[in-house]
Amino acid sequence: MAAKGSSFQITATPVTLFAHLLLIAVTTLVLVWLLHFQGGLAFKSGDNDKIFNLHPFLMIVGFIMIAGEAIMSYKTVPGTKRTQKLVHLILHFIALGAGIFGVYIAFRYHDKESIPDMDTLHSWLGLSTICLFGLQWVFAFFSFWFPGAEMPTRGRLMPWHWFAGMVIFLMAILTAETGLVQRFKDLELKPGQEALIVNFTGLLILLFAIAVSLSVILPRGY
Repeated sequence: MAAKGSSFQITATPVTLFAHLLLIAVTTLVLVWLLHFQGGLAFKSGDNDKIFNLHPFLMIVGFIMIAGEAIMSYKTVPGTKRTQKLVHLILHFIALGAGIFGVYIAFRYHDKESIPDMDTLHSWLGLSTICLFGLQWVFAFFSFWFPGAEMPTRGRLMPWHWFAGMVIFLMAILTAETGLVQRFKDLELKPGQEALIVNFTGLLILLFAIAVSLSVILPRGY
């Protein structure tokens, strides 16, 4: 029998470890899919599909995975609060850069293939997410880093910063899932290894989003 007053409380540590493993698994699946089944990645190529392959790589690995790590940085990075904040800021900036480049690749591919722009739910969600992500980063930089708002103001802004950040992150997840479905349809995939890889990638991205979201509400492990 447990002692009176004792309680079991899970910390964010096992959840963030699970998220790290999911990041490795998702990155591996994406690379196997794009390099083995889709012919590889290229910024310049006579094969436009190789150019387009940069888009899912940048958006899934460069944008979503790194953004998730940025969100978890307050639970995973040792050191002072300011150090954690700096890592959080830098990782989000890297994710934003990857996301912007990924969107550019999509527009570039559409231009080469004479495909209409912004005609799907995936494209609407994607562009909205990148724009909101950029605005959130700029707002956070000036409010919480430099020059930084007064402490009482920061305290009032912080819950809204958390809320907006998680909404934008989940928008990114939804964009990735709709993008995988759209690509699955465009490639006319049949039951087989490639279809399984695409489907499992989508499932693991969802699990990653759940793990990241859970880490936010759990206390930091010490």
